[in-house]
Amino acid sequence: MSHNRATLLAWGLAAFAVALLVGGFVTYTVAEAFELTTADLLTTAITLSFALVGALIAQRQPGNAIGWIFLGVAVSTGLGGFAHGFATYRLDGGEGGLVAETAATYAEVSWVPFVLVPPSFLLLLFPDGHLPSRRWRPVAWAAAAGIAGTLATSWMAPGPLADFPEVDNPYGVDSPILGPLTGLATVVLFVGVIGSAVSVVVRFRRGRREQRQQIKWLAVAGSVAAIALIVNLSLYDALGEEVANGLIMFGVLALPAAAGIGILRHRLYDIDIVINRSLVYGALTASLAATYLVSVLLLQMLLAPLTPSNSLAVAVATLAVAALFHPARRRIQAVVDRRFYRGKYDAILTLERFGAQLRDEIDLDALGDELRAVVTETMQPAHVSFWLREPETTR
Repeated sequence: MSHNRATLLAWGLAAFAVALLVGGFVTYTVAEAFELTTADLLTTAITLSFALVGALIAQRQPGNAIGWIFLGVAVSTGLGGFAHGFATYRLDGGEGGLVAETAATYAEVSWVPFVLVPPSFLLLLFPDGHLPSRRWRPVAWAAAAGIAGTLATSWMAPGPLADFPEVDNPYGVDSPILGPLTGLATVVLFVGVIGSAVSVVVRFRRGRREQRQQIKWLAVAGSVAAIALIVNLSLYDALGEEVANGLIMFGVLALPAAAGIGILRHRLYDIDIVINRSLVYGALTASLAATYLVSVLLLQMLLAPLTPSNSLAVAVATLAVAALFHPARRRIQAVVDRRFYRGKYDAILTLERFGAQLRDEIDLDALGDELRAVVTETMQPAHVSFWLREPETTR
């Protein structure tokens, strides 16, 4: 496929996905059932992000399958939003029929592409859109079979639909075989997802520095998505539906953003800064929060005989945490650099020692030797040259 055709097709699919999304909102408005929810925001954000990143990747790297996969996810998600709006419009109007029930059924299972494709094929094909080798074909087939099986068994689940309880699934099959098939699809999908995750580790260990930087972006996004999913599942009732869905949206949106940065290589090497800052401020937040809670409890116990109010304890604890912020940040930064960024930490120490020696060194030959040694140790160049300009002579 030529570059112009790939560009036209990529942005055409992105525009089609957005058009489906807009069509869904229009049908909601016509049906007078428009009510913006977190689920609507989730659908909108996923469609737009996957469409934009997919179009950019497909335009610049037409041979990379990830761009086209992202566009497929965007189109299927946009179609799910349109199907939900169309079904709402027809069913609220009392028209019903097989077309409306089919749209409602698809809206019910439209979560499958954007939930199951990223943790399988994105991991397996990242960053160049190809399998690591032919040996990974069974993993790809397992992921494809698991996704297809999950979609099929969800489509054939009997009974009323969750979003449209007045509609019984017209494609539902009340069969004892459906349960084992669902379990089999889940097991096969699990094999595909685990194999895809292992492929990322293999790529990272065998890849060059640039490919490792790309994978780091995806790893950070995957960590964010995994944490969001764990928090959603464990604290769903406490957080409420709106907040829980917002966490899932944040986690899912991190994947196309990181994949776009990694594949298009825009600010690729900033990932080390992102990881460093995440480690530092994550540890800082946890330590200061623990310090604050412990301080409030201890001060309440100590000040209870003097004042029944907790405001003084809270104020003192707040001031203490504020005073600890900068010292704690510097200490945690040093620990993170020493533990995870040893090269950077050693380079900083070397430069500090050189700066201290520079103030007392007056011999230019010794200074040149020291400067070459510092540059070699910190930057590790292939060659170092040291040149001094001759002083101008006055006539």
